[in-house]
This record gives sequence, structure tokens and C-alpha cells, in this order.
Amino acid sequence: MLDELSRIGRDPATNGYVRDAWSPADEELREWFRQEAARRGLGLHDDRNGNLWAWWGDPDREPGVVTGSHLDSVRQGGAFDGPLGVVSAFHALDLLKGKGFTPSRPIGVACFTDEEGARFGVPCMGSRLLTGVLDPGRARGLTDDDGATMAEVLRAAGRRPDELGRDDETRARIGVFVELHVEQGRGLADLDEPVGVASAIWPHGRWRFDFHGEANHAGTTRLEDRDDPMLDYARAVLQAREAAEKHGIVATFGKVRVSPNNANAVPGLVSAWLDARGGAEQAVRALVEELSDGRSVSEESWTPVVDFEVPLRDRLAAAVGSALADVRAAGRRPAPVLPTGAGHDAGILAAAGVPAAMLFVRNHTGVSHSPKEHAEADDCAHGVTALAGVLEELAR
Repeated sequence: MLDELSRIGRDPATNGYVRDAWSPADEELREWFRQEAARRGLGLHDDRNGNLWAWWGDPDREPGVVTGSHLDSVRQGGAFDGPLGVVSAFHALDLLKGKGFTPSRPIGVACFTDEEGARFGVPCMGSRLLTGVLDPGRARGLTDDDGATMAEVLRAAGRRPDELGRDDETRARIGVFVELHVEQGRGLADLDEPVGVASAIWPHGRWRFDFHGEANHAGTTRLEDRDDPMLDYARAVLQAREAAEKHGIVATFGKVRVSPNNANAVPGLVSAWLDARGGAEQAVRALVEELSDGRSVSEESWTPVVDFEVPLRDRLAAAVGSALADVRAAGRRPAPVLPTGAGHDAGILAAAGVPAAMLFVRNHTGVSHSPKEHAEADDCAHGVTALAGVLEELAR
């Protein structure tokens, strides 16, 4: 199934993926999900926020055990971030059905919409709207790089933007959520473990900085007469790096927009987006406050620290250890538990009170959000085996 997905949204020049929410590539991915659900005889539900749910059993009879992830990508991203969790979910159901397992609780496969936030700037859009964390009015007014609002994009896709918002009916169907994801770091590689369990997600957020100046001619404007916002932007980049080192966190200016964006003109406006994350919320906030002094800054998203429920986390670690006993040097001992600096829909659900947990599949390079992102086929297979064991444990 990963091979089937590999052609969708792929940039042949870079081998990276561009799968913006509600783009033609995203629509093709959503259709692929519908077909995989139909192939397995699963009931399909497309909720008011565009999240897709495939059900083995009736979640209105009893809240179910849900797994899955997302299919959209960061721009020029890799093949595993998101799709591995969805593909593994379908495969895990195949394993359970193949061994004759009959769940006592419904089992669902979820595909959350716009997890990366590449198009409209807010990550985990589908789960934030579902849980009521994101105001639907604000969501409808968000714009993409072409200036199109989310409401306009949804209408063009044949959807009703007025339906966006908190969805208690869909949320009530989720008894527990387990998200499998490729690890976005080298923790498991350093431990020589194929699969691990998440302990927590670091607090993280995105902030837009607008640096204002005066557009002018690059050749005829004397240096002393210039009001060049690019200089303040450059200072902010260096200050962010210095502050990150001081506070023991990470901070990145990864997106920048220059206006009028002419090679022969001094810019009039530079807009740049800061991503800051760390183990302590206070440290992240302190960095942003230092950089904000005297500058125009707006917070676009914020996710506080998420500590996954310890009993559920430990139950998963034991189930993974049992499922992979034959391929781990540690035998039946519980799988390793480790934190992550990457945000996920599981974190949004957990923060909203939904019992949630995560499994990570080893990534030997540690590279993610890049075409070089990779997980070995054997490790992906071990991830499916581990996930099937977890679903069996939770749905028996």
C-alpha cells in the first residue's frame, strides 16, 4: 500500500511530497482511503471537519478502539510521516481478521485531515476542530499562500464550511486512540529497538513575525536611506538560535515570505514563521517573549505539553514487548518509552481528555520532514505486528 501511495503528490525533481489539504493530491489520497475501507467491508464516516473514519463494528453501540494517522504532508516531505500509520492500521486489521480474531469492541481506522498545517498554517486542523480547540470562525478565515480562505477552498471541494466545529458525536465514538508513526529522531536507532511507545509530546507552537520597512530600488537607494526589514529578520534568526541554546530548547524560522519579492528591490515587508519547542513550556514562552520585544508578532498555534496516560502507555509497552518478543534482544520485556518533540493528532485528542497513546517505528537516519525520511521494510512489518497486538489487547 505504501507503494500505491508513493506516486501521489510526488515531486519528480526532488522525490519529496507535496500533499496540501484539499488539493488534488489530497483528494486522491482520500479516495484511496475510501477504497481500502470498502475493500475490507468497513463502514465509512466522513465527519463535519473532513476527518475520515473506517469502522469494523458499530461505534454507536459502544465507543471503539481507534488507530490511524494522516495522509497529508509538509511540502517536500517524506513518504512515511502520516501514511505509515494509516497503512499499518489497515494491515493490522488484516492480521487480526486473518487469525480469526473477533473484537468485543468496535475497531476504527482514522485519517485526520490537514495534520501538518502546510496550507493554512495551523497543524492538526482536523483534530483541533473535532475537539473544539480551534474556533471554526478562525479556521474558515485562514488563508493559503494564494490568498484563498479555507472557507473558499472547502466550498470549491464541494464541502460546507459552515459545518466546521466541535463534533461531540464523532468524539464520543472514540473509546481509545492509538497512533502509529515513524519516529522523527534517532531514539529507537540508538536503543537498537524496532518499535517504541511515546511518553509525552513537548509543548510547541508557531508564531508569525511581520518585519515592516519601505520598498525601494535596490540600485538607487543609498544604504543610509534604506528601511530594510530583511535586516531585522536576519537579526531575529540569529537571536532565535542564541535564545534556543540559552533555554535548552529548539527554535526554527523555517518559512519566510518577502514582499514585493523582487531581486532588484529593497523589501517592504518580510513575514516569517517561528517554530519553537522544548521540554518546558516556560522556556519556550521565554524565548518567544525575548524575540517579540518591539516586533509585530501573532501566535498562530500553541499545544501545551501532553503526557500520555501512564497506565495506558505501560499497557501498550507490555503488549508491544509480547508481540515482538521473537525479534527483540530484550525478549518479552516492555518496549522502550520515549518522548517526542513532534506534534500529532494523538496529542490533541489526549489533551482533550480522550485516552490516547502512540507507537513509534524506528527511523535509522532520524531524518524527517524530508525526502530522506526512511523506515526499513522489516521495521514497518514489526510495527504492524506490534499494532495488531495492541489492538487485540484493547479490543478483546
